[in-house]
Amino acid sequence: MNEHTILYLSRADVETVNLSMQAIIELLEIAFKEKGHGRVEMPPKPGIHTMPDAFIHAMPAYIPSMRSAGIKWVSGYPENFKRDLPYISGLMILNDVETGIPYAVMDCAWITAMRTGAASALSAKYLARPDSESVGILACGVQGRTNLEALACLFPIKRVYAYDILPDVQEKFIAEMKARFHFEIIGVKGPKQAVVDSDLVVTSGPILKHPSPVIEKDWLRPGAFASAVDFDSYWSGAALAQMDRISTDDHAQFQYYKSVGYFQQTPEPYADLGELVAGLRPGRMDIQERTMAINLGLALDDMAVAPSIVQQALEKNLGISLTM
Repeated sequence: MNEHTILYLSRADVETVNLSMQAIIELLEIAFKEKGHGRVEMPPKPGIHTMPDAFIHAMPAYIPSMRSAGIKWVSGYPENFKRDLPYISGLMILNDVETGIPYAVMDCAWITAMRTGAASALSAKYLARPDSESVGILACGVQGRTNLEALACLFPIKRVYAYDILPDVQEKFIAEMKARFHFEIIGVKGPKQAVVDSDLVVTSGPILKHPSPVIEKDWLRPGAFASAVDFDSYWSGAALAQMDRISTDDHAQFQYYKSVGYFQQTPEPYADLGELVAGLRPGRMDIQERTMAINLGLALDDMAVAPSIVQQALEKNLGISLTM
């Protein structure tokens, strides 16, 4: 029997590759176009739940045109910050599309963070006004950072309003983002201040089945776009009802989450991101529309990005070769 090896990439290895956010957005756009045309195999993700509001999910996908097949085993535990542990952790496995043999295993945290921000920006490309220049970030953690980075790739950002329930987290975010970007970054004292003057709004707190939403009707102004990375945790039913267009990244997974208790006050999405990218559904139709993306996080996103990480890691001689 032939001896097979697997390339193992630690989180440090993946971060060292440092695939650009612009490249990740472009990879996702290719993958979602394939999805829109029905050329992706991606069953709904099953999961187990060992703690309230926590999850461990299995996320498989196959994108034939990108020769990418594999699975992500990922967890999200909202109380981990109390243990000085990350909210998101897990591993990704890539399989050879002709033999099925695994050829790479890697930490999934960096890819998860980056592709989630990229999906928000890709949604905004179709649903936001192209001249959007102000951003509201509600929750200044990992997703606040990557969503801002992704939006800055596609929009002429001039001003950011940052809010977090933890003042030290908010201040750290402001300091880091000021050092990285040239636009104005303003810390605000409440959620409303981060929403009302923003063209683009990102909410990215923990995903909660029974949230206490704070964003009310009329806070999101006409013509603005929102990305609800934390499902509907931040948004009241009245605020959601005001949306002229809501998209998701996968209808079937949205319906699954609704069946188990999420999105009880959320209107049905009119399109998924694949339909938008493939031109099967219209994006924004009017400058006054309030629009929202509720992207649930798909294995498609990860499988669109992971092969490029492996390729560049090999070119840079990163990782460890393990024998199966």
